[in-house]
Amino acid sequence: MDDLTIFETGAIMLYVAEKSGKLMPTNLKGRQAAVQWLMFQMSGVGQMQGQAVAFERYFPAACKRYHNETRRLFEVLNRHLADRDWLADEYSIADMANWSWIWSHKWARVPKEGLAHLERWMAVVAACPGCQRGVNVPPPTRTADQTKASGAFITIT
Repeated sequence: MDDLTIFETGAIMLYVAEKSGKLMPTNLKGRQAAVQWLMFQMSGVGQMQGQAVAFERYFPAACKRYHNETRRLFEVLNRHLADRDWLADEYSIADMANWSWIWSHKWARVPKEGLAHLERWMAVVAACPGCQRGVNVPPPTRTADQTKASGAFITIT
């Protein structure tokens, strides 16, 4: 397997789940749900929030569309999460992929407040030891507003 090359986050996450035997439900229904929500993150949440961050930081006049679409995607997840029992369901790569983007929602200034199921899920996933370690790589040094105030970003008017 020395010549195996894997790229794209979703493909890497599937590989890690398959290789480790963890982070992927073992039953067909659970596995398909995890894959579907991983793809939702890859094509929706990650894309929209990534663009919302870019527009918020570099092109603030054009960010309303991305904020609205990112919030809409948060609402879709909130409705999905209403039907899940987070203490009984298996944690999967779909949770990992979506959580990591939504955890950083403040960078895009997209609120998640008022979405009770999403906020509850965020808290449950945040309590996982791996997530607690992951949010500190690299160690936090300053907030988004402190970074912006430092002049590290170009403002286009």
